[in-house]
Amino acid sequence: MGLDPVKVIVEVDLAGGLPGITVVGLPDASVQESKERVKAAINNAGFAFPMRRVVINLAPADLRKEGPCFDLPIAVGILAAGEQINHQLLAEFLFLGEVSLDGSLRPVAGVLPIAARAQAMGLRGIVLPQANAQEAALASGLEVYGFEQLAEVGAFLDHPERYQPQCCDRAHKLTPSTARLPDLQDVKGQAHARRALEIAAAGGHNLILAGPPGSGKTMLAKRLPSILPALSFDEALEVTQVHSVSGLLKERGHLVCDRPFRSPHHSASGPSLVGGGSYPRPGEVSLAHRGVLFLDELTEFKRNVLEFLRQPLEDGEVTISRTRQSVSYPAQFTLIASTNPCPCGYFGDRIQACSCTPRQRDLYWAKLSGPLMDRIDLQVAVNRLQPEEMTQQTVTGETSAAVKQRVEAARSLAQQRFSQIPGLACNAQMQPEHLRHWCQLTDSTRQLLEGAIRKLGLSARGTDRILKVARTIADLAQAEQLAIAHVAEAIQYRTLDRQI
Repeated sequence: MGLDPVKVIVEVDLAGGLPGITVVGLPDASVQESKERVKAAINNAGFAFPMRRVVINLAPADLRKEGPCFDLPIAVGILAAGEQINHQLLAEFLFLGEVSLDGSLRPVAGVLPIAARAQAMGLRGIVLPQANAQEAALASGLEVYGFEQLAEVGAFLDHPERYQPQCCDRAHKLTPSTARLPDLQDVKGQAHARRALEIAAAGGHNLILAGPPGSGKTMLAKRLPSILPALSFDEALEVTQVHSVSGLLKERGHLVCDRPFRSPHHSASGPSLVGGGSYPRPGEVSLAHRGVLFLDELTEFKRNVLEFLRQPLEDGEVTISRTRQSVSYPAQFTLIASTNPCPCGYFGDRIQACSCTPRQRDLYWAKLSGPLMDRIDLQVAVNRLQPEEMTQQTVTGETSAAVKQRVEAARSLAQQRFSQIPGLACNAQMQPEHLRHWCQLTDSTRQLLEGAIRKLGLSARGTDRILKVARTIADLAQAEQLAIAHVAEAIQYRTLDRQI
């Protein structure tokens, strides 16, 4: 349920009567089909399926069961009830996994949070397919046994002393991908946008880039991961749990060591963006947890879909309510969006004239509501390059490595500042009480900010966002107090939507 596993007890009874299998306890179609898989697997693994009436109960009975992870415990329960394997260890171990017709074990999704829950429940260990063993071993304090065949599980239960649990070197596992990320050095010009990208990375701030086609908005956005600080082990575990529940670890390996970068198409629906479905699953905002969610052509998304983003941007999590249950998924991500300034794309361009009417521009930007824009800290206009900049062959911009050093130094300052506050990792997550303590204003900075509020019509949320950005700018400058230059630079990143 969400990221919280629920313990299910598999009870098996062999009774007299005509041979057959009955599964009770609100099983869905995939669990009902496990009867045929388990019967064939037991016979093909060298055991004898009991020619009796088999009743399988999945408790608690009022919780709907889904997925193939019940195959292995059902098979083990039938073999134990038929006295074909030793049942002494069954109460000490958690069993899960899908079985094939030939008796081999296949991996399932959601193993890491399940293993962590088993350790918290005080179980001795977990028995599961070999393909999931490394993932489960990330949960410390738990004996993990992975097997390829159902027959091996029976042999383990009969002679556990012959087997060694799976080991995991947690420090070795946290190895970022060696694949080269796009480098910020490839971007020509755009010093203003590059600076905004650095601030966004240092403080975890949301960013929108607006400019004509070909100005480099997408190119800039795809280089944000190259300047973000590396994941800590605890953060990597959080990200891995979300990807495990979604069944994506087959593509990413056992531990997600790189910050996620998700880029859904503008035709995405609301549930695909924030999660949902009859059986709730994480959406794009949760898959981007501790990473980046890139929405290219933001104004092409449906307005009602964009409004789904308001809660996760504010709270850092998504709550999905259904008739039977309510689940929550983490969603602490950095939003970076790009858009054209008008339908034709050339409003305000210095080279090509705009062909849109004011009415068309108003309707175009009406898709972005005021509350949504208030939640975007940095709003940057990106201009097209001059011809001499386009043809320039020499590299003039800083590398991602150089920018990343400043970002990591700023993040380090913020982490020292928030060391006594759990759950607070960067400036973008500060609450009003934190702003009063760490964003104190002098008389001159207060007058500047008050003037900006009057002239730009800023809301209270927009004003708080300015203070958060100013705090990040001060951290990049290694300054303890907010100066008037820090606040002035932060204010200029709040003017885009008002100008348009």
